[in-house]
Amino acid sequence: MATFGYFLSSEEHGPKELVRQARLAERAGFEALWISDHFHPWLDVQGNSPFVWSVIGALAEATSLPITTAVTCPLVRVHPAIIAQAAATSAALTGGRFRLGVGTGEALNEHIIDSRWPPASERLEMLEEAVELMRDLWSGRLVTHRGAHYDLDTARLYTLPDEPPPVYMSAFGDKAVRLAGRIADGYICTGPSAELVRKFRESGGEGKPSQGGLKVCYAADEAAARKTVHRLWPTQGIKGEASQLLPLPRHFEELAEAVTEEEATASTPCGPDPEVHAQAIREYLDAGFTEVYVSQIGEEQDAFFDFYAKEVLPRVR
Repeated sequence: MATFGYFLSSEEHGPKELVRQARLAERAGFEALWISDHFHPWLDVQGNSPFVWSVIGALAEATSLPITTAVTCPLVRVHPAIIAQAAATSAALTGGRFRLGVGTGEALNEHIIDSRWPPASERLEMLEEAVELMRDLWSGRLVTHRGAHYDLDTARLYTLPDEPPPVYMSAFGDKAVRLAGRIADGYICTGPSAELVRKFRESGGEGKPSQGGLKVCYAADEAAARKTVHRLWPTQGIKGEASQLLPLPRHFEELAEAVTEEEATASTPCGPDPEVHAQAIREYLDAGFTEVYVSQIGEEQDAFFDFYAKEVLPRVR
């Protein structure tokens, strides 16, 4: 049986609103939460980017749902030892309901510490070492590490959950998804790709959870929903490696000027037809994902949760 979760957008909403949405999600019948981990939003118009670990602490008390970061980059902006401590505390606070989603990140968030942005192949090496280091710390042992990318001197975590938090990895390319299959406890992707799920399973991920996420925009008027998507998330229409390489929201705004409404909404269900939303979710189920997370774009959050509780979730269950 698939799990259906809600994707909390830290780029669009402040911390109190994210906690409020989490409560609404649980009441509406969603069974889990994703939350994005950013230092900057993609565009200034999105307007937010709270510190994810503070929000997770509040979510732990506000709901009983499992929580996954989608995703945290433990490479540059924050040392993996500090992410290990944050994840261990989150897992302890939630009683084991926390999963650490990791990825190789974007310059948008990471460049604030080091303007050199490593190439993708190096970032994959860094991620593998970071995951190994975090798992060493979750053992509770005193850890000294001298690695290719990270050093750690006589560090020990004292606050630990009963079991180490699972590590799920986001991956889109062939090398990344094969690494995910080898080192991760689960897979994360934001597209309904059966091919990537297959490669993850073939690379060691057989039997492990696979989480997929999509954005939607419910509104009573489809045209209005499409305009909302084009205003807040035109970045969905930007192709190639720009999302990994550009350092500032204004750079994304410059590229977004060339994105049409049709391009921005090509993969986003818009409007009030429940079958349109349900069919987009089914594409993830058909691709083999065991968990699907949905994010509502824009301000109509309360109406969205009512719509999904009554019209959409019953169709896909």
